[in-house]
Amino acid sequence: MISKKWHQAVFFDVDDTMYDHLQPTRGALQHVMGLDDSFPYEAAYHRIRYYSDKLAAEGGLLHRAPGTSELEEMRIRRFILAMREFGSELSWEQAARLQAEYLDRQYRITPFIGAPELMKDLADAGVLVGLITNGPEEHQLQKIRALALESHVAPEHVFISGAVGYAKPDPRIFTAVNERTGTTADVCWYVGDSWRNDVVGASLAGWKVLWFNHRQTEPETTEHSPYGTAASYEELREMLLPT
Repeated sequence: MISKKWHQAVFFDVDDTMYDHLQPTRGALQHVMGLDDSFPYEAAYHRIRYYSDKLAAEGGLLHRAPGTSELEEMRIRRFILAMREFGSELSWEQAARLQAEYLDRQYRITPFIGAPELMKDLADAGVLVGLITNGPEEHQLQKIRALALESHVAPEHVFISGAVGYAKPDPRIFTAVNERTGTTADVCWYVGDSWRNDVVGASLAGWKVLWFNHRQTEPETTEHSPYGTAASYEELREMLLPT
């Protein structure tokens, strides 16, 4: 039972918002494929993420607990499809090795500079601090543990699409968070890097969105606009904890 009404809440995305999602991708590509620094890693990262979202949505993998085999197949296929666009035809075995190396590196990640400190200071100021992330529950929880975010976020304020039953950009995941935390949309802020998943999804739910655009990409649509845009946690701090 919700016993406290929160006056303000700030929820963060995880992948590429709490840590640099490009680093495990780059490391895996270099280790398995022997690519050098001239390869366009950031462009490949965006295409891998595109196919990950596309295949997961087509298979309904973000709204439930997927089977191990279907999840592994999706993850391997995303590498095959993405790398094909960069002139590399991967065999299933090569893509599987790439996925295994990537997964290992996903659990050896570190948060962006300033991220844990901002979460702590928000909580100390009486703000409800939480996480909303897409993906299978246990996989996302392992990342959260690797980042030591459980030190700053109560377990009941961690919302993972595979457990909630809705995935961003579906606004129902944000509505579900409001219902479960006793908050209302007008007091909730969401910080995320993805235009489609984070800016559009949270805006449709009536939340204020801060677009963490640290990759300096262009907005994908014109129908929605974030409350503010930041490229670093220093800028996010100025917006969320003005002095």
